[in-house]
Amino acid sequence: MPRDQSRPVVLIVEDEPLIRMEAVDMIEEVGFRTFDVGSADPAISLMEAHDDIGILFTDIDMPGSMDGLKLAAYVRKRWPTVSIVIASGAVDVETLDLPEGAYFFPKPYPTDQIARALEKVSDRCG
Repeated sequence: MPRDQSRPVVLIVEDEPLIRMEAVDMIEEVGFRTFDVGSADPAISLMEAHDDIGILFTDIDMPGSMDGLKLAAYVRKRWPTVSIVIASGAVDVETLDLPEGAYFFPKPYPTDQIARALEKVSDRCG
């Protein structure tokens, strides 16, 4: 599917390169443009440099200065209009302190559910 220039860009933050490539492919296949990085620090740098990023798609368990939950909380506070999608295979969603309005998906990624969630948040952004 061609990438829709009117949609917000999705920033994918995942430390495992193969999983990150799979996420990029999945999200680009449903028509979104993407940036991808392996940890929170470069994610924040990209957010500061690109005001077209409208969706953060992040893993939870990552190396670096903050994990995905802390990154999500930081993004929610600093860029409150950015939609947040969190995915993880190692946690129980019941115990998570998700930012308000964030979506959570277990790994392996439920591609069709994530695509629907991205469509929904994209509609809200536009």
